Amino acid sequence: MNKNQTQGAIKNAAGIVQEQAGKLVGSKEQQAKGLHKQVAGKAEQRLGDAKEVVADTLDDVKAAVRKA
Repeated sequence: MNKNQTQGAIKNAAGIVQEQAGKLVGSKEQQAKGLHKQVAGKAEQRLGDAKEVVADTLDDVKAAVRKA
């Protein structure tokens, strides 16, 4: 798990908490902010996933070149 995946998961969790707190107190603004955090967190997680795939692919290419 890389930095982006971790930070994204934290943002997503914070957004869920904020959305639920907004529902609890009846604040549409807090609910919207919570949803926004969730989307940002999920996007950051996906960025981390992509970085990990690229790094893994690069490692595979380097290994293949060394064998050649």
